[in-house]
Amino acid sequence: MSTTETISVEGLSKTFRLHLMGGAELPVISGAGLSVSAGECVVLGGPSGAGKSSILKMIYGNYRADQGSIVIRGEHGPVDVAQATPRQILRLRASTLGYVSQFLKVIPRVTTFNIVRSEIKHPDNVAEARTRDLLTRLSLPERLWSLPPATFSGGEQQRVNIARGFAADHSILLLDEPTASLDRRNREAVIELIHEKKKTGVAVLAIFHDEEVREALADRIVDVRAFAPPALGLPH
Repeated sequence: MSTTETISVEGLSKTFRLHLMGGAELPVISGAGLSVSAGECVVLGGPSGAGKSSILKMIYGNYRADQGSIVIRGEHGPVDVAQATPRQILRLRASTLGYVSQFLKVIPRVTTFNIVRSEIKHPDNVAEARTRDLLTRLSLPERLWSLPPATFSGGEQQRVNIARGFAADHSILLLDEPTASLDRRNREAVIELIHEKKKTGVAVLAIFHDEEVREALADRIVDVRAFAPPALGLPH
């Protein structure tokens, strides 16, 4: 792992065991390898079902890898997520790993402003200014800031999700289709936010099905079909 690489994945494999189907096995990833350096945006390519989200979830520690290593260079030194304890993974998420999915999961009665504000570990005046800036840039009207997002539209909830993910000072961002439910204006806002993160040295590993977004952001594209077990038969 070079001094600039913040993510290094080698020999990564994952098989799901379907206990409701008699323990049948579904292999999804075999021998995956990739790296992401500081200030770089690497995009995972390939069709739906190829294992892109599974790779992100293994890197974040939501899925346990069956084989291989996932070395993350954080502020406390390198950690292999594939071998890490739950306590180590939680510490890595708090200090280093940010994750934005397509779905917002929050405590039901917490306001939109506080959901975003709680991610920023700075004095109140700095944190509140950054929160206002993010919500404004993502076109969330101020009348919604004091409300919990449970009753918001899907697009509004996703913008809260993005604001929360970009609020923290993580050195790695994992993005799973963050622009999927957004209009052009907000897609462009997210593209700008990602460019800003890259300029500060953040490493970004992302999934974008929108070709325009991929072209605007990808320094490299890693086609995950190269890591497909033969049983999947994914077209090339």
